[in-house]
Order: sequence, then structure tokens, then C-alpha cells
Amino acid sequence: MTSETTTEAVRGGARVGPDGFHVPTVDISAYVGEGDAAARAAAAAAFDEAARTVGFVQVVGHGVPDDVLRGFADALDGFFGLPLEAKKAYRTPPEVNRGYSPPKTESLSLSLGVAPSNRMHDFFEAFNVGLAVSDFPGLDLPLADYPENVWPDEDLGAAGFRAAVSAYFDEAGRVARTLTTLFADALGLEPGYFDAFTGHSVDVLRMNNYALEPGAVELDGDLTGMGAHTDYGIVTVLWADQVAGLQVLGADGSWNDVMPADGALLINLGDLMARWTNDHWMSTVHRVKPPIVDGTIRRRRSAAYFHDGDIDAVVATLPTCRDADGTSAYPPVTVAEHLRAKLAGSRAGVANAAAAREAARVLAAGEA
Repeated sequence: MTSETTTEAVRGGARVGPDGFHVPTVDISAYVGEGDAAARAAAAAAFDEAARTVGFVQVVGHGVPDDVLRGFADALDGFFGLPLEAKKAYRTPPEVNRGYSPPKTESLSLSLGVAPSNRMHDFFEAFNVGLAVSDFPGLDLPLADYPENVWPDEDLGAAGFRAAVSAYFDEAGRVARTLTTLFADALGLEPGYFDAFTGHSVDVLRMNNYALEPGAVELDGDLTGMGAHTDYGIVTVLWADQVAGLQVLGADGSWNDVMPADGALLINLGDLMARWTNDHWMSTVHRVKPPIVDGTIRRRRSAAYFHDGDIDAVVATLPTCRDADGTSAYPPVTVAEHLRAKLAGSRAGVANAAAAREAARVLAAGEA
């Protein structure tokens, strides 16, 4: 299967991009194993080029075992295959970024302050787990930002839901930390630069399902699987089916279909990395438009691991990425301030007023 597909068409009132849009592939095996300096330098340079031009990368050589991926997919199927009422038993309040989110209870575009026509309209369902207060004994961390997980009682999947999800969570976290090591090299920083900002990182794994039960969503008019948004933190590690749906906003304002290449994880950068680099590295706007075949939403699953940084860390533009006059488009912000505004938009319906730059790109592409 090809790594990306691009078409010239009109979908949902917005142009889908022309041929030529390309998500580069970067082999990070030199950072996973004992790669030599030249191999690491080549990987860092390739990632830097992709981060400056696209903001999305196909990463291979990541080292995630196939059996972990198979067990994880099996666990997702087990949970999302439960009756809706059973899944709702694991729902949490909007301010708690854990547990189950039913269809049409969120709107990702509000994380950018862009109000959709019918408010909470994204039709995907999701289940979130993340690092919790109990994972950092001895640190006085806010429970609101590091809530404990809500695990299903059912023994789902061959290995059990919690065991299979935890195994993948650990692997995705390893990949994210490997990438921040690469980031320091790519940006010419001292080795391990980002370690000081990620010792108790707010990391969340969001598992998404777009193939809902018949009757759960009315197939009338334009459907939004997940509204246009940027990711919030440092870096996102995305596992997904090789099924169309994910669309990335190109520099020319076009939407471009993207799916993972064989054996690849899709990597994209978040807003905090854009702030650090003063937009030298791109936090790219993306969305999910559901593939509908014969009047039915085609099966599609994904899981995004968000590596977002320490809640008390202050993110300020790197000196090497400031404008010629020493200024930056972004003022310093704590991870807490940034994440809370974003999550209040997507989960609680409070439009984020602090994302004007990203919102302008969405509106220019005709997404509202």
C-alpha cells in the first residue's frame, strides 16, 4: 500500500490537494539501536527538512514489535465492539482526560477557537489512558493534569485490554522520547536538551474508532470524523489503519489524504514544538473526514500518543529560532496554561482564544 494518496477533488466544501504533496519517510533505527554518528546525523537532517516543510513524517525503524501492535489492535476491537451503554460506564467528566468519550461529545476545532456549525459534532468515539500521579511517587503533581486511569472490567482481547494497551503505551512513549533525542540533534542543541522538560511529561494515549454501529450517526450532509486541529504538545506518535480519512492541510491551503506506510508510524509535531522553534518546525493542521462506502462509514481505527511535556515547564522560543531582531511570534507559556486552554475547547466546548495563528489557517482553508 502506498504511503499517501492525493486527489484533486472537492470534499466537504474544501479542496483536496493536488498531486505532489508528500509526507517524507525517515528511518530512525540509528537512534533506536547503536547507530553511528553519520547515520544519526542523516536521520536528524532528514527529520529537520520534513519538520520545516510538512510537519508530518513517516517513521520507520522505530522498533515497536509486531506482536505488541497486534495485541493492541485486538484490544481496541474488543473495547469498541462493546455495546454503547457498556462503554459509557467508563465515561469521565469533560475536565478529566481519561476514559471513554461517546460520539458527538467533542469538537477538536474548538481547541483552536474555531466554532463548528453545531458545536460538539465530531462523530468519533475514543478511549484515553495516560500517565498518572501514581506514576510519579514523590512528586506533588496536580491530579487534574495527571488523573488516574479508568480501565474496563471486561477481559478484552487475547492478552486483556489493560495489558495490551499498557504494552503499546510503553513502546509509543519510548518512540516519543527517542524522537526528542533526535530533535535536539536536528536543532543543534546540546544532547538531551528536552529531558529537562519531560521528566514527568503529561503523556496521553487516545484510541479512536470511526466505524460506529448502524444508526449511531446519520449519513446526511457533510460528516466530520474529527474536526480540523493542531496537536497540543511536543510530538505525536500515531498508529492507524491503512484507510483513508486523515487529511493534512498543505501550505497552499489544500487538504491532502495521508495514511501510514507499511510498517511506519506517522509522526507529527505539536504546538509546543512550534512555539519552541518559532514556527521553523510546523504544527500542522489536520482533520479526519470519514470514508463512506455504499452508505456505510468504512472501518478505521487510530491511536495517538501525545508527548506533551512537564505540566510546570515553561516553553519559550529557542534563541537560535528567534527572528532577526530577537523577537518571536510566541510569548512564553507554561505547559499547564497551554494544555488546559486546548482541552477546554475540545472536551468542554469552551473556544480557545489563544490560538489565533492556527485558527487563521483553518479558516483560510474553508473549515468552520
